[in-house]
Amino acid sequence: MIAFFLRRALWLVLTLWIVFTVSFFLMRSVPGGPFSQERELEPQIAELIQERYRLDDPLWQQYLRELTSALRGDLGYSYRKPDFSNAEIISQGLPVSASLGIVALAFAVVLGLPAGIISAVRRGTWVDAGFMLAATVGIALPNFIIASVLIILLVFLVPVFPAGGWGSLNQLILPAFCLGAPYAAFIARLTRTGMLDVLSQDYIRTAYAKGLADRVVILRHALRLAMVPVVSFLGPAIAGILTGSLVIEQIFAIPGLGAHFVEAALMSDYTLAMAVVLLYTVLLYTMNFVVDLSYSLIDPRVQLE
Repeated sequence: MIAFFLRRALWLVLTLWIVFTVSFFLMRSVPGGPFSQERELEPQIAELIQERYRLDDPLWQQYLRELTSALRGDLGYSYRKPDFSNAEIISQGLPVSASLGIVALAFAVVLGLPAGIISAVRRGTWVDAGFMLAATVGIALPNFIIASVLIILLVFLVPVFPAGGWGSLNQLILPAFCLGAPYAAFIARLTRTGMLDVLSQDYIRTAYAKGLADRVVILRHALRLAMVPVVSFLGPAIAGILTGSLVIEQIFAIPGLGAHFVEAALMSDYTLAMAVVLLYTVLLYTMNFVVDLSYSLIDPRVQLE
């Protein structure tokens, strides 16, 4: 177990270094910079700004300087918002994105799991066909298309929800549903596949032969092993919900981390963009690590090595 933790920690460090290096050079390869404007600055002013932020240093010196700061845990200050450190900006936006992501994940699990279980139990019926058709549509449609349709239906035609903003539960429900709907569709299909595989096992037929109720067999005996593919999906899905909220936050004018990331990318705010990329990398790696740990809890046959 200790070797497992140590190996994963080393891989995390290596992954962060690779992501940092690739992101650094990709951002510098894009034309323009954090202080580029439609109206060009006077050469003397542009030179002073470059010197002030040490952007005129050789690229390898900038790389080593920022890498050293990152190793110390110093995320630096935003070029476009110099009054705020990147840590302060992240601390403001992350709780908003996390709240949206948690509710979206709740929608995904609450809608996807029952749909998958019912489809497996009612295999071949119109109920199964209806749920799987809805799941296919949910997978095929991007969340911004779902958001656009629901805004037309539930904001303009039937004004149930506000068009955007943040601060109340009513403003959270619609964007969270739009964000979680595609993941609910994936969970439904994975649950159905897992349940069909488990329900064909000998021990399930034995449980039915003993006279156990359908509810007991499905929920107590079959569902646990059927959750393995779902859990495998949930790890990256949690990180994906946070990163996928970039578009949803823009559509619904939510002041989350996604809005800061999009702004940093458009404005070539190198330090803020790098800080958010590294944060997303840690989130994705952590979720995958939690998934690996959960395997041994769901299925005792799985051994961590």
